[in-house]
Amino acid sequence: MDRRQFIGQGTAALGLLAGFSNPAHANLQKAQILVIGGGYGGATAAKYLRLFSNNTAQVTLIEPNASFVSCPLSNLVVGGSRSLAEITSPYDTLSMRHGVKIIQDSVISIDPDKRIVKLSSGIALPYDKVVVSPGVSLLMDSIEGLASANKAGATLQAWKAGPETVALYKQLAAMRDGGTFAITIPEAPYRCPPAPYERACQVASYLKKYKPKSKVLILDANDDVTSKGALFKKAWADEYPGLIDYRPRNNVIAVDGKTKTLKIEVEEDVRADVLNVLPAMNAGLIAIKTGLANSNGRWVNVNYLNFESTAQKNIHVLGDSIQVAPAMPKSGHMANQQAKVAAAAIVAELNGWEINPTPVVNNACYSFVNATETIHVASVHQYSAVNKTFEPVHGAGGLSTKPSSLEGRYAWGWAHNIWADTLG
Repeated sequence: MDRRQFIGQGTAALGLLAGFSNPAHANLQKAQILVIGGGYGGATAAKYLRLFSNNTAQVTLIEPNASFVSCPLSNLVVGGSRSLAEITSPYDTLSMRHGVKIIQDSVISIDPDKRIVKLSSGIALPYDKVVVSPGVSLLMDSIEGLASANKAGATLQAWKAGPETVALYKQLAAMRDGGTFAITIPEAPYRCPPAPYERACQVASYLKKYKPKSKVLILDANDDVTSKGALFKKAWADEYPGLIDYRPRNNVIAVDGKTKTLKIEVEEDVRADVLNVLPAMNAGLIAIKTGLANSNGRWVNVNYLNFESTAQKNIHVLGDSIQVAPAMPKSGHMANQQAKVAAAAIVAELNGWEINPTPVVNNACYSFVNATETIHVASVHQYSAVNKTFEPVHGAGGLSTKPSSLEGRYAWGWAHNIWADTLG
């Protein structure tokens, strides 16, 4: 089975969770289901709650942005080979084709006792079930001086695709030839393990073409590259010799925005022209405020059969905010898969049906090492009733042997397919 079949069949297999032939129960028809966050997790959940309920569930998606912008592939925008428009999609189809009500607003609070969600506009919405998929929040205070440096525009993260992604590209384009682009990586877990290393490749690809006297400095708080390590290191050696300087166990503890200086624990200070400083990450802010982050105060523990929070009933949490199962990445593809499991379980619960006891999810993650060539990792995860968690299926999935332009075409095919699955 090749990767295209693997991904396609994995998505189709999850679709079998929607095999409800009975008419929707009255409880489902009356239920108010709110979905907070329109990323890969939230948008998919909103769509599949409608599909799995035969379009009877009342589903409202609350999202502050007018359009969906994909974090996967956004590093290509940082590197200048693609535009933000190419990874942007409208939310319109969710409402026009699937009947999802969309409110462009932000959530300021969730009251689990009264089952009310309050919006920044002052609107209060009651709910029977709420799906929370808020991504991550960045712990700006975890690095001394970072908040003020960000406010002054001396540092950027661009860890949610959008205006900051374009701003980071503009800083790269304005950097002098002979300058240094520094990217700092926090200790895992963080959103999308391979993404910082892919970003380093994209920046290096740009510099190789336009500013060959420059370099990329990777300051990694981890002991080694956290994902696809051997493949990234070989790509750096083959494609960018002398251009990428990778330094593991370099934990950045402070930043001086005025002098563009990074203070590193134990090691000497570092100065750079462009500072892409990634701090430690938590569950999305609304999950923290609601008291859902009961895993070290950072992540949300869930029941993996329905992704209901273990801290509050009737609140289901998806994506990067959760405490993931063993070997389960924080990725857009995984959020999409979790959303389908949760949607099927919510529909089953509201109808009084049994929840699927053995859900299966898969993940595919592509990383571009230049503008066209890609490496991938793929995995399959099945729920274990004994251990009450998802566990990787040994022998399923796989890893690239080397970068290739063919995989680059697969990556764009994956992107268009999952965008259609999430939003179409």
